Amino acid sequence: MELLTRFNQLTDWLQRHQALWRERPFTHLQLSWEQDWPALASWLRQRSLADAEAAQLQPALLADAPEPFGALAAQARELCRVPRWHGELAEPVPEPLQRHIPGRKWQQITRFSAVTSARMPAPPQRWVDWCAGKGHLGRLLAWHSQCPVCCLEWDAALCDAGQQLSQQLQLPVQHLTADVMQLPVAQLQPQDAAVALHACGDLHRQLIEQVVAAGCAQLALSPCCYNRISAPQHQPLSNAGRQAGLQLSRDELGLPLQQTVTAGARERRQRDRSMAWRLACDLWQRETRGIDAYLPTPSKPPGPAPDTLQQFCQAVAQHHQLALPAPPCWDALEQRGWQRLAEVRNLELVAGLFRRPLELWLVIERALYLQEAGYSVSLGEFCDTELTPRNLLLLATASPDQV
Repeated sequence: MELLTRFNQLTDWLQRHQALWRERPFTHLQLSWEQDWPALASWLRQRSLADAEAAQLQPALLADAPEPFGALAAQARELCRVPRWHGELAEPVPEPLQRHIPGRKWQQITRFSAVTSARMPAPPQRWVDWCAGKGHLGRLLAWHSQCPVCCLEWDAALCDAGQQLSQQLQLPVQHLTADVMQLPVAQLQPQDAAVALHACGDLHRQLIEQVVAAGCAQLALSPCCYNRISAPQHQPLSNAGRQAGLQLSRDELGLPLQQTVTAGARERRQRDRSMAWRLACDLWQRETRGIDAYLPTPSKPPGPAPDTLQQFCQAVAQHHQLALPAPPCWDALEQRGWQRLAEVRNLELVAGLFRRPLELWLVIERALYLQEAGYSVSLGEFCDTELTPRNLLLLATASPDQV
């Protein structure tokens, strides 16, 4: 994949279709694109909540939807083609190494470790596990490669727990308590290979900048939570990103994350009820205030947890210091909230087509910064989407004269 060419293609596509993914059905009763494609809008609004749930993970496969859904889905698939990388650990992992790690998380760690180790041109002199937690990834890399590892983590309790585990397994892993957002470049050395599995927002941005500043030999990064930044909007790292002119708010940076494969049935029911109540409350405040605009509503208003929609709405009104008359029937309002949730979830399938293109745009933008700094960069998937939607892996290697 030629990164700059793909980046420019994604930039053009996202800008041309921004009306389809910038507006949120949750906060807008009508979307601007519905006037252009009324058949698609009507078809989506008539579908059930269960229909939306079934299509949520892969909206591009919604074959029966009126156009332009199918055309946009095909374009998204083409723009998002990246290689699927494979790697397997050479021998069975000792049971103590994976003890107490949830199965899905352990599979992510092993896939990341195997692919990273297989695709790096040479074993590093030292691994640096960024935002390491207890250092599960670092320990696996130490066991697999027999190279020393430095785990950086700001939570001292996690560091202590990780150090005990590493000592029990007699692995060459050092755990350091460090706030990586305040980390001096001296913590990273030119011979290091820095790794980060699902580092969020500013944390992975800081890693990339520190790797470049220190001239680290290698980097393996799987980014996550692009919206967890201190700035109000996306700040491009690369020259190409700045020239693209694609402005992204913190809220819009969260679009790639609106996909989950791990929530259980009970968690989904609680989430759905919370959202149905918020949407019912929004309808109530619009109609009673006579203001057709979304009023930001906390998912958990202050005070005791509400047991009914009435309690929820009253808590929200109190939060906003509003005195609003009760609706004719709370049960009827709640039913409208559930109906609105079904419409919202189905309309969100259109913006869902842009989740992966936007994520790929963000990751390539980071990759281009590394290229501009002289690194050789490749990008692929280290595992199936079913294991984690955040399966992109960015690998960067410094040129020999940088190390």
